[in-house]
Amino acid sequence: VQLQASGGGMVQAGDSLRLSCAVSERFDSSTAVGWFRRTPGKEREFVAVIMWRSGLTSYSDSAKGRFTISRDNAKSTVYLQMDSLKPEDTAVYYCAIGLYSEYARTYYAWGQGTLVTVSS
Repeated sequence: VQLQASGGGMVQAGDSLRLSCAVSERFDSSTAVGWFRRTPGKEREFVAVIMWRSGLTSYSDSAKGRFTISRDNAKSTVYLQMDSLKPEDTAVYYCAIGLYSEYARTYYAWGQGTLVTVSS
């Protein structure tokens, strides 16, 4: 399975971005797609996850209320709409496939990452 993340860029605080994660395969009902992010010197951080079939979602506290994860089954694509961006959201964002979890170790395939830079 392959994942292709895109949509990153450089924006100002308060702006919005939408990240996309194109997935090469269809999944069973237990599969989830998650978004994580990493900044230099820090562990990979959970952002959001969505169950592929049911659409059930979960968010980190930092993402809740500002970010929205969604999927388009027909396009095999998962999106992360990020609104009201803050400088602390600056990171490389990764999408991954695995269990419905906030733990990176439960995901078995990862995309290449897309850089989001938010200036103040």
